[in-house]
Amino acid sequence: QLQLVESGGGLVQPGGSLRLSCAASGGTLNVYSIGWFRQAPGKEREGVSRISSGGGVTNYADSVKGRFTISRDNAKNTVHLQMNSLKSEDTAIYYCAARRIDGTSLNSHLFDYWGQGTQVTVSS
Repeated sequence: QLQLVESGGGLVQPGGSLRLSCAASGGTLNVYSIGWFRQAPGKEREGVSRISSGGGVTNYADSVKGRFTISRDNAKNTVHLQMNSLKSEDTAIYYCAARRIDGTSLNSHLFDYWGQGTQVTVSS
């Protein structure tokens, strides 16, 4: 059973940066497409970014394009989300999720395995 653990969240000022990591155990991450999702209080979970199993195809929500970058290190069984120019509206719990089938959809219902999430708070 694939298990995912997120790390790297925290409190950051507007305009700052954070790097989230998603580490996998119980399976080989390089056969999975990985997505990052977030959920703010009182709001539905939304897709942020996705990367294909080989790392060659990425997709981003319009709200984070140009600010966030997804990458993966399959040798280390890890996926990262570099978040720059953070805004207060980026405040949320961030989750990584895995799916065996490659694609670009950020529909959370398509993903099979989920981490517990890491809190990101952007505030002065």
